[in-house]
Amino acid sequence: MATKTTGLKGNVRVIHWRAAEAGALLEECRKAGFEVDYVEGDGAAITRAIRARVPDGLVIDLSRKPSHGREVGIWLRRAKATRGVPIVFVGGEPEKVEAVQALLPDAAYCEVGAVGAALRRVVQGGAGRRDFVTPPGIMERGLAKTAAQKLGIATGAAVRVVEAPRDFPELLGAVPEGVTFQEDAAPLTLWFVEGRAALLGSLREMRLAAASTKLWLVWRKGNGREVTQNVLRETAREVGLVDYKICSVDARWSGMLFARKRA
Repeated sequence: MATKTTGLKGNVRVIHWRAAEAGALLEECRKAGFEVDYVEGDGAAITRAIRARVPDGLVIDLSRKPSHGREVGIWLRRAKATRGVPIVFVGGEPEKVEAVQALLPDAAYCEVGAVGAALRRVVQGGAGRRDFVTPPGIMERGLAKTAAQKLGIATGAAVRVVEAPRDFPELLGAVPEGVTFQEDAAPLTLWFVEGRAALLGSLREMRLAAASTKLWLVWRKGNGREVTQNVLRETAREVGLVDYKICSVDARWSGMLFARKRA
């Protein structure tokens, strides 16, 4: 653990994905008597900083990029050197918080105004603990999900399917009740790409579709250099599409979720 500064209750690292909004959270931690470390950057920069100085506690904001905050917390619990660091998650939408709690039930959860009390409680109570939950890694969690879950197909969803392969029903397997598949526009689109020519020929339409739908581009694994993750990403970027999620749909297909790049 990091050496405590005289007169302070310990060192905490605050993770917030937007520096301009982090001030209130940082101030609450300082008011509670903690030395505060804060670094901007992506997940890699944050994990490097934590390794360089293991904190006495970690505060993770869930109001922005909750999936990023969740993965930092999971990494912390799975790494031997940081498994015993107490975690406080702050804010976030209720359903997002519930998803994090399911994986990290022994962390503390509160709003910004209560973070000081939560920190004092978990840092004091966490000293010497060895029974923190070790959550499953991303691969283990992915294996437990159905194809429909990975693609965000929920109960009652309307899904547009473009250029579906013959084995499409087998590909998805079980789907939630009330799901409808259609050729017309829908809130969620699965666009299958079998080759580079098909990709290039559909880019303009894909870009237009991404303005009003969650656009999954799904490609067949083992397709040589015709369509790969990098080919798909770079080609889509040329027309203003950016990816923000990727998944292995099943043993034969991968998917990448795209949106239009903001101006």
